[in-house]
Amino acid sequence: MEPNLVILAAGISSRMKKAAGVPLDPALVRDAALKAKSMIGVGEGGRPFLEYLLYNARRAGYQDVVIVVGEHDFSIRDHYGPRDRGNVFHGLMISYAVQLIPPWRTQPLGTADALLQGICARPDWEGERVTVVNSDNLYSESALRLLRESPAECSMIDYDRSALEFPPERVEHYAVLRKAPDGSLRDIVEKPTPGKIEECSGPDGRVGVSMNIFRLRTQLIRPYLETVPLHPVRQEKELPTAVSMMVKAHPGCLATIPRAEHVPDLSGRDDIASVQAYLLREFKDFSWS
Repeated sequence: MEPNLVILAAGISSRMKKAAGVPLDPALVRDAALKAKSMIGVGEGGRPFLEYLLYNARRAGYQDVVIVVGEHDFSIRDHYGPRDRGNVFHGLMISYAVQLIPPWRTQPLGTADALLQGICARPDWEGERVTVVNSDNLYSESALRLLRESPAECSMIDYDRSALEFPPERVEHYAVLRKAPDGSLRDIVEKPTPGKIEECSGPDGRVGVSMNIFRLRTQLIRPYLETVPLHPVRQEKELPTAVSMMVKAHPGCLATIPRAEHVPDLSGRDDIASVQAYLLREFKDFSWS
């Protein structure tokens, strides 16, 4: 049960730079403008959002963490330690991988490239399994633990779409999972049409969605991280596409783990108030000790 975790935190956070629909504390506005969105101080006493994810990860048994950061962002290093490897933070060993922006682009190459940089930064992880997560989602301790303890070669959390506490128009755009009868993943369907959603629903009407949380064998996923094409519209190399390529080449290699719970999302400024309310409600007894 390799305690390896990669957190993708190198996005440019363009949605976080847009004005919110409700007034915000000036300190939060400043954080949103200047820092990685995972470092916005939405928690009690200005605690950054990322710290709650690290807290859940440690409680779930992870120890070795690589945070993929942007080349121009230093807010994460300033908080968790400046060294490329070996920063100790409440029992976690934190390292960094830098996702560079190619000279012909204005933004990083996407989440597939970010994970590739993360595993390339840790050649000692070759052949091991790693859990990979977004930095702007707060996955539960239980979900993280289920992945770490999964005996499958690769696995992912299969979230019940009806349990997500977002407006329906937002949930409708989430990628849905097409699964084999044994529960293994066949495909991740991005921007699904109503017909595709119906096609991917279970006998009981349950629709599983991806929130970009996977447990992957490094040597199995790496060829697809390297060869995944740019998305024709977004022009990024996307992790779900690489995972879909992998499962089509290796049917049955990735198990889906059903889960019904909300996953807080800090994508834009309009999410800040709801995330703050969630943290106040669910982390009343936050303590690293």
